[in-house]
Amino acid sequence: MRQIAFYGKGGIGKSTTSQNTIAGLADTQRIMIVGCDPKADSTRLMLHSKAQTTILHLAAERGAVEDLELEEVLLTGYKDVKCVESGGPEPGVGCAGRGIITAINFLEEEGAYEDLDFVSYDVLGDVVCGGFAMPIREGKAQEIYIVCSGEMMAMYAANNIARGILKYAHSGGVRLGGLICNSRNVDREVELIEALAEKLNTQMIHFVPRDNIVQHAELRRMTVIEYAPESKQAEEYRTLARKIENNKNLVIPTPISMDELEELLVEFGLLGGEDEYQKVLEADKAGGKVPASV
Repeated sequence: MRQIAFYGKGGIGKSTTSQNTIAGLADTQRIMIVGCDPKADSTRLMLHSKAQTTILHLAAERGAVEDLELEEVLLTGYKDVKCVESGGPEPGVGCAGRGIITAINFLEEEGAYEDLDFVSYDVLGDVVCGGFAMPIREGKAQEIYIVCSGEMMAMYAANNIARGILKYAHSGGVRLGGLICNSRNVDREVELIEALAEKLNTQMIHFVPRDNIVQHAELRRMTVIEYAPESKQAEEYRTLARKIENNKNLVIPTPISMDELEELLVEFGLLGGEDEYQKVLEADKAGGKVPASV
């Protein structure tokens, strides 16, 4: 059984990318998704629902997680993918990362990991605390895929996540499987993410182009593969699924400093001083991207 995890900056499309990829893997693999985000949106496209009832929510109602039955929190979704959400506390109360620890321990004790080919953890944003780092720290996830884009903060988060992987690479055996570029149509985005991947000692495992069909599918609480199976975007996710299934390029990352990250962005013309800003602005005016009066 392979245990993988999808990490990335909040709002980057991590849960959407992971569910669409799992839908592609599920053609040939037996899979369980463990949602590790307090929003509990890691399984909604597989279950066609707003949000799955979480382990922490039910445990709070019953008084203890020991009072739960596995079938109450482990549901079967599209293509027989098993789905569970860890959940989190009320906003502003307690550590959301603790829900991940509680959920994984419960699932292990109840035998949820039996008869599976893949377990996929969908983890909130950056490695912000010990709870969210648990799939990395305790060797639950063996390979990490970082969803990013050519935007500065997405790259910053990717580099920080690489730091977390490096920290536990020797004690937990975790490895970086690659960067997934979920496109934001940034200039020279493919080159930029490939350059970042090279600096992190990894690969850009796939470039997912931006397509409105993803939003159309999400409005119907479906993956693209289910909503529009013959579309080009569905094939992109199937291709990503095959690349992960066959991936042998699992590495210990080499995160870079903030100065190095800024140098990379300057090199690609995405960060600079006033002179650089004026050059970009004039180019955008000439190309009609912004009004000439700006």
